[in-house]
Amino acid sequence: MIWVVVCEVVVGIALVAISAGVMIMLVAGMEATSSQVEQKAVALLQPWLSPEQAEQYRSYRYFEVIGSDTGKRYRIRHGRMMNIDELDSVGKRVCEWCFLPEGKLAAGDVMLAQKIALETFESQALAVANRSSAASWHPDGIAARHLGGAPRRGRRRDVMVSNPRQA
Repeated sequence: MIWVVVCEVVVGIALVAISAGVMIMLVAGMEATSSQVEQKAVALLQPWLSPEQAEQYRSYRYFEVIGSDTGKRYRIRHGRMMNIDELDSVGKRVCEWCFLPEGKLAAGDVMLAQKIALETFESQALAVANRSSAASWHPDGIAARHLGGAPRRGRRRDVMVSNPRQA
């Protein structure tokens, strides 16, 4: 009787291990497919870029477009969301915009849709977009709120102090 229970446990563990192995193989296969999809999407984007935009994208993984209605400059960074910077006259980021087509699309496809939207119907695209200020988090790893200097050392201001004289 004990031997039967042990065998059932061993078989159960083996099945879990096998299913985990199959799951790992499936996930690994999806990543390879996803990488191929991303490459194809970027290849589709390339012919739509001007020579200057193509050079920007090759060098920096972004390209700039001019809005059809306002003439403002926008930088479209490689990505799917929160990847559009509105630029001022000297190229400094004014704010960040987020709009994208529906569905789970590769980054190249999203960037192409964003480029076409800004260059042909800028006002309608921005009307449905989310906007965040220039002082928000930047996906390149730079917290824009710290651009004025390094975080202060010493006393933490986010900790509640029970004695108001210590604040």
